[in-house]
Amino acid sequence: MNLNIVVIGLSVTSSWGNGHATTYRALLSALARRGHSVTFLERDVPWYRDHRDLTDPGGWSVKLYQSLQDLPRLFGATVRDADLVIIGSYVPDGIAIADWATSHARGVTAFYDIDTPVTLAQLEHGLEYLSPAMIPRFDLYLSFSGGPALAMIEDLYGSPLARVLYCSADLDLYQPRKTQQRWTLGYLGTYSADRQPQLERFLLDPARERAVDNFVVAGAQYPDTIAWPANVERIAHLPPHEHADFFCAQRFTLNVTRADMRALGFSPSVRLFEAAACGTPVLSDHWPGLETIFVPNSEILVVSTPQDVSAILQEMTEDTRRGIAERASRRVRRDHTPDHRARQLEDYYREALSRRTRPVRQALKQASTEAVELKLGLS
Repeated sequence: MNLNIVVIGLSVTSSWGNGHATTYRALLSALARRGHSVTFLERDVPWYRDHRDLTDPGGWSVKLYQSLQDLPRLFGATVRDADLVIIGSYVPDGIAIADWATSHARGVTAFYDIDTPVTLAQLEHGLEYLSPAMIPRFDLYLSFSGGPALAMIEDLYGSPLARVLYCSADLDLYQPRKTQQRWTLGYLGTYSADRQPQLERFLLDPARERAVDNFVVAGAQYPDTIAWPANVERIAHLPPHEHADFFCAQRFTLNVTRADMRALGFSPSVRLFEAAACGTPVLSDHWPGLETIFVPNSEILVVSTPQDVSAILQEMTEDTRRGIAERASRRVRRDHTPDHRARQLEDYYREALSRRTRPVRQALKQASTEAVELKLGLS
């Protein structure tokens, strides 16, 4: 089964302040390796244009567009004739694009929600990239959250098929490297106001207590008002090709979770898989479903207080640390690689295709295409 796949996503060319990029790159490269034709459509915007770090698309292609009207004008046939069309979360003008794509595409249509906890928390209050009315129009809802989120999407919002598609670790990029350890504990992530208190508790407070140790925080958009301890190094931006060296230079790395993700659960961050693949043990706050990803205290270290962090940094032996790292790395290779996700997506595509009521859907598409084109100013 070789599919023609089109993805309209936030950005794959730049990882600057954008966690979507590494997820898309890993998945699309895996799909291409499995023989599928993959095209990613991305709006050309200044903040990503000025920070592009995609070096090799790895067998798939990227095409840029300037405006909403460009999509049907330049890529109408591309979307119409694709076997699978995926619209990602946080895409500019996402509702209008989804309206057009679900009306115009002949193949299976899917929404890939890389921000499921945020989406479900804010959906009734209004989002720019998705509306409740759009969810039933997609054949498939791909969710970054598993567990109860899938039933919510189907039962409350009418999705015909909701399935989990977690992020993964690209093993070509994320693997153990011989790098001198520079930091006792580090963190990689863009600033988030609702994540910052966790970062304060689990990294900055232990750093203040343990002045003999070195710490690091890498990521964009942190405000100048943060009081960083003297032993915490700041890296403003770290491109993906430097992530593995960064993780391998840490004795431990920290994962902290946004409030919506903690509340919903079953929402692993990409850094869990990437750090584990590099052989760096992860300290993480707790959230429902964590044990379905890694075994607590065997493959991942769960912390609740700054004292928990300090105790691990001070008391854990090197043999214990290495054992946790090795077990986590094996788990990633067994369950959480891009090839696993590509095969899951193939299965979901087949399931969605088998569920479609094509004659009814085609009639609905024909009836709505003209109205959608009017909205886009194409009449």
